Order: sequence, then structure tokens, then C-alpha cells
Amino acid sequence: MTIDVDAQIAGLVSRIAFTPAAQRLRRRARALMIQGTASDVGKSMVVAGLCRAFTRRGLVVRPFKAQNMSNNAAVAADSDLPPGPDGEIVFGEIGRAQHLQARACKAAPSIHMNPVLLKPQTDIGSQVVLRGRVLGNCPARIYHRMRHGMMPAILDSLDRLRAEADLVLVEGAGSGAEIYLRRSDITNMHLAEQADLPVVILSDIDRGGTMAAIVGSHALLDPADRARVVGYVVNKFRGDFSLFEPGVKTITEQTGWPFLGVLRWFPTADRLPAEDSLALERPAETLGRGLNVAVPRLSRIANFDDLDPLAAEPGVALRFVQPGNPIPADTDVIILPGSKATRSDLDVLRREGWDIDILAHARRGGRVLGLCAGFQMLGRVVRDPQGNEGASGETRGLGLLDVETEIGGDKRLVDVDAVDRFSGCRVTGYEMHMGRTTGPGLSRPWLMLDDGAGHIRPEGAMSADGRIAGAYVHGLFGADAFRSHWLRSVGAQASGLDFVQRTEAAIEALADHCEENLDLDALLALAR
Repeated sequence: MTIDVDAQIAGLVSRIAFTPAAQRLRRRARALMIQGTASDVGKSMVVAGLCRAFTRRGLVVRPFKAQNMSNNAAVAADSDLPPGPDGEIVFGEIGRAQHLQARACKAAPSIHMNPVLLKPQTDIGSQVVLRGRVLGNCPARIYHRMRHGMMPAILDSLDRLRAEADLVLVEGAGSGAEIYLRRSDITNMHLAEQADLPVVILSDIDRGGTMAAIVGSHALLDPADRARVVGYVVNKFRGDFSLFEPGVKTITEQTGWPFLGVLRWFPTADRLPAEDSLALERPAETLGRGLNVAVPRLSRIANFDDLDPLAAEPGVALRFVQPGNPIPADTDVIILPGSKATRSDLDVLRREGWDIDILAHARRGGRVLGLCAGFQMLGRVVRDPQGNEGASGETRGLGLLDVETEIGGDKRLVDVDAVDRFSGCRVTGYEMHMGRTTGPGLSRPWLMLDDGAGHIRPEGAMSADGRIAGAYVHGLFGADAFRSHWLRSVGAQASGLDFVQRTEAAIEALADHCEENLDLDALLALAR
């Protein structure tokens, strides 16, 4: 499904439900934008920490990122559409980082917090999501032409947040000094100009080159954009900062930008969900010991934060298997995670020889679990007749479950909060997938969900011996009782970990970290 560019650009603005100006302007929040000198410098984490820190001060805070590129997404309420026939909330999708930032604000996530989401499917193309809804698949060069057609929707979403808050913290993307992209920019300096946002530059000293990154950004920006910058922050510092004070003096002399502080290394950052697969480029085995869980590192891996609760268990050793490596022979459970390109990642499984490892593991009586796309991969075949995730066609699955999948139709986006009637445990999470799975294997569902309102539905499939299972629900393992039940069912020990509280404690610690390292009163004074 390829986007018709001219038709989409022509229709973008008309499809947006704009809020009347009088309603939007009833209450205008101050705003402050955090831009980076590069990707992965910590913008998302710093914004999350500031969201909680300012919320604790009694402010109504909202996060905003105009455009995010990530296959880690979450569901969010879509206030543009009326409730469903039974009065149910209609959901869209936003980036995982903005979902976490909403939580830090103690606010419900909204599609307006991340109006444009790009979900990479190939090296040169992505699925484009506007205000929570899929527009289609788009090569990068064509999306480059589309972006300015999205600016009215982006500014409208930002206005809506500013109408309901005291402070909006706006996150940039990548580097704001990529001046060759300035004319088509919708998320850094062009957005700052259009919305009249003051900008703080964030740099990551842990990767080195901070002086060059900040001074170089100043040199590349035009005078008007330089004037929007109200200061800079050095992030991820370790050691004795007095040794870097001459560097700060040089940066300030060269740029004229005020130094707003240094954020020291935050050691428990790994307790918060990662925004995208860059986090997996620095793989590390979890500290747990006991149950050995292996996860193939798929090329288009998505929603891998599903596995964070398992990785946090002291009785679990969870390893992401990198390309070029076999699945370890001592593995107890193999988990196939979500993917933005199911058929393409089935090809990856075969290219890496992981399909052989998985089938051999299953023959030996090992357990295999599939989540969302991973569930689709466990079936006999995955068909994509309309080319929703790439070239049209079909790909043979692993054949471990007697089901088959056809990609197509509307994306299913729904929050899940139910009781699994098989285990008796509460199940929470969400569904986010295109396509429909059918076949005899569904007669043995993995879950039997009861929403408490008389609606009971089977979910997923399980082999006759119970060792192979899959389902579409993301976030299953975040439910403590369900996770403990599953661990015991595979012969592992459950620790009684309260994962929600663990994450909440990490957000609080991050807010403390921002309070201790930055002058929040000064930052608030810079917002306008």
C-alpha cells in the first residue's frame, strides 16, 4: 500500500478536526523546546524527568514531539473521533517515549502528544501515522515532499496541548543543526519558528565531542535560529566536572549561549522503556539467573519493551541474540518479538539460520512464544496481497502453530484490561496490528479474556502440548500476577516483583536527578 503523494497532501488538512481558535486560546501554556546535537543524546529521558519534576511542583505539564521515528509505539486516546458503538474509547498510536512522558506528567496519553509517527519498514521507507491513524507506506524521498502538508495538523495538536496545560515540553528529533533539512523540517528549528519556541540544546558528553557538537551547531544555524537558543545543557557526565569547566567557558565564549547545567550520568536509565532499537545496539545480558530466554534481534523489531518485565526478574536471564550468532543451546524459552515487517523478518530468521535453531529447539521439547508479529511467524504462512508491509506476496512461516495470517484491513488498536479465564490473572496491555489470523490452531487459545462486562473472547493459539504459544496482546508481562503465573508454568521462579512500582520509582528518581542537577526555576523562566 503506497501513498499517492499529491492526493495525501491535498487531503491532510481537510482530514484534521481543528479545535475552534477561541477554545484553543482560552488558556495558553508556556513552552520550552529541548533539541539535541544528535540522536540518542538523551532528549526523551530528560523531557520525561522534567515532566515529572514540574508536575510535582503543581503545574499541569504536557509532552510534545511533532515527529517521532520508532517501531516502539503505544496506544493513546483519539479525541478526534467519536466513541465506538458501545461508547468505547477510540485509540490511535504514538511513540513509546511520549507515552512514558505522559505517564511522567500523570496524564492520559493523547495522539496530540506525537502527531506524526514514522515506523520504519525498510531501509528507505516507513509506515506514516498521522494523528494516530495510518496513512500508508512511504519512501523517504516522497515523505520529504509530504512533510509540510502536515504542519497545520502539528501546530493544531500543539495548540490543543497548550490550551489545557501550564507548560508544554517540546522534544526535537535528531540534531536541530541539520541545515540541509531546514526547509522541510517539521520538528526542530522550523517548528520552533512557527510556534515561537525557545530552544535548549542538549549534548551527550559520554559519546565525546561535546564542544564540537555545540559550537558546530551554533556555526551551522542561521542568525535567527541561533537567537532562539536560550542555553545549553551537558548530559551524561561522569567524573569530576571541574575538569570540564574550561570547556564550558570555551563553548559559552564561542556561542554566546548560556550554560544551563550538567546532568550527571543517570545509572537507572535502563529501568525505563527504550524509545527505539538504538538501545539494542549496546546489548547486555540481564543480571538474572535461572530461566534462559533468547530473543532474536529482528531487523524491524517492534515493541520490544514487552520484554522489560521479564528482563527485570531476578530468576530470568534474557538475551537478545544479535545477527551472526546462533541461538544459544542452553536456551529454555525462545521469544519471537513484534516486528514492523513480518515477512521481511521471516526472511531474516532464515538468513541467520535462526529458523533451524528454533525448530530444533521445539523438537527437543523447548518452549517458543510469539508476540504479535512473532505470533504470525509461528503459523504456516503470512500473506500480504496488498503490500501493506512491503512487496506483495506470501512467505512460509515456521509451521509451529496451525494458523495462517493475511496482512490487510484497518490496523487494530485497542487497550486490553481483562481477566485471563485460564489463569485467573488480570491481563493488561494493548493490541496494535494489521491483518487477521485464522486456522484450526485458534481452537486452542492461549488466553481467554473476560472484560468484566460480559464480553469473553479467545486470544492467540497454543500447541497441543502447550510448549508453543502466541498472541497479539502487547504488554502481557507487565501484569505482575500473570507474569508470575507464566514463569511458574515454564518451571521458573517468580519473584513477586511489582513492575509498575519499579517503573514509577525510576520516573521519580529521574525527576530527582533533574532537580538535583538543573535549576528548574531558571528553565521555567526561559519558557514562553
